[in-house]
Amino acid sequence: MKRLIAVICILGSMMLAALPGTAAADGRESAKIEVAGDVLKEIAGIPEKGIPPALLRNASGIAIIPDVIKAGFILGGRYGTGVLLVRDKDGRWSNPSFITITGGSIGWQIGVESMDIVLVFKNETTIRHILSGKFTVGADASVAAGPVGRTGQAATDIQLKSEIFSYSRSRGLFAGLSLEGAALMIDEDANEKVYGKEGILARDIFENRDLKAPAAAERLRKILAEYTDKEPGK
Repeated sequence: MKRLIAVICILGSMMLAALPGTAAADGRESAKIEVAGDVLKEIAGIPEKGIPPALLRNASGIAIIPDVIKAGFILGGRYGTGVLLVRDKDGRWSNPSFITITGGSIGWQIGVESMDIVLVFKNETTIRHILSGKFTVGADASVAAGPVGRTGQAATDIQLKSEIFSYSRSRGLFAGLSLEGAALMIDEDANEKVYGKEGILARDIFENRDLKAPAAAERLRKILAEYTDKEPGK
C-alpha cells in the first residue's frame, strides 16, 4: 500500500512538472484570489467579530493576505502573498493586484503558524506609496490594530489618525494586529502571469475596467462590494 501511494505521488509530481510553467503559475495565483475571497466571506459572516462595514465604506483600499507564515523563537519573521484592491471615485472596487508581505518581528509565539492578514487603507496617499516601490508599515504610514464588530464602529473615530488598520485571523480567532515594520511590495511577476501582459503595472490593473481578469477576481469584488454596503446590524 505504501509503495502504491509513493508511485501515485511520483506520477503526480511528473504530471505537474510537465505542465507549462505559465499555466501552472496562473492556476496558483488564481487559487490565491479564490482563497482571499473565502477569507473575506468568512469574516463577513461573523458580524460580532468582523471588520466594521463602516470602516470599509470609507476606505481607499484593502489587502487580503491569506496563509501568512510566521516562524521563530522570540525573534522571528513572516512571509506571505496576497491581493490588493482599491476603490475608484465612484466607490467601485478594482481588480486585484498581487502583493507580498515580508518582515521581522519580536515576541511572536514559539514555532511556526499560518495566519490570514487583512489591511484596510484609509487614504489614497498610502496606496500611492505602495505603488511607488517598497512600503514599510509603520514607517511610511501609521498603523493600528483595527476595531472589530459593531462595538468597534465608534473606535474608528478615536483612531482617525491611523492610516492603516490591520487584522489577523489565526485558529478561528479574528482580532486587530500590530504589523509595525512589515514591508509590502507589488508582485509584478504574479500580475504578469495572471493578466497575461508583460510589464503590466498595478496602476493599470486598478484603472482599466476592461482588463480580462480571472473569474475568481469577479467573485472577490462582488463579495467585497456586498460586505462594504452592509448596513449596521445586518
